Amino acid sequence: MAFSSRTLPSHLRQGSTSSNPGTQSTGQSPALLARVNEKKAELENLKELRELSAAVANQMEALEQKLATLSDGTEAIATVVGNWHNVLRAINMASTKIPSPRNTDDTKPKEDALPLPQTLVRIPTEHAPALQAQTEAALENEQNSSSIS
Repeated sequence: MAFSSRTLPSHLRQGSTSSNPGTQSTGQSPALLARVNEKKAELENLKELRELSAAVANQMEALEQKLATLSDGTEAIATVVGNWHNVLRAINMASTKIPSPRNTDDTKPKEDALPLPQTLVRIPTEHAPALQAQTEAALENEQNSSSIS
């Protein structure tokens, strides 16, 4: 049996030599190794990018929750500020309806001074008896001290 003297095409020779990792060909093996190493480095970079992207996504979700809370708080503040006009109008109406205390002195107040509205205070009902007793005691002490002088 005679062997033919034909040579194999270069792509077949390259495949047969690259399938054996123990042997190195002098042509493209270093280039292939460099390309494989480059792809490994690219894969590592992509994995790191995926981790960093996940971290950014988590931070964005946390930011979304904080902004939702901030939005809710802003709406509440807008409602309160919107109601201030009504509150001030009610205070003005109430203070004009309260009779001003009469001066016990016969001296006339200064005409330069503007009269101030009556002070309005809202007291919770559960503390009313104790506060009323305190107020009465304070008035009594004030009357006693003014009668002594």
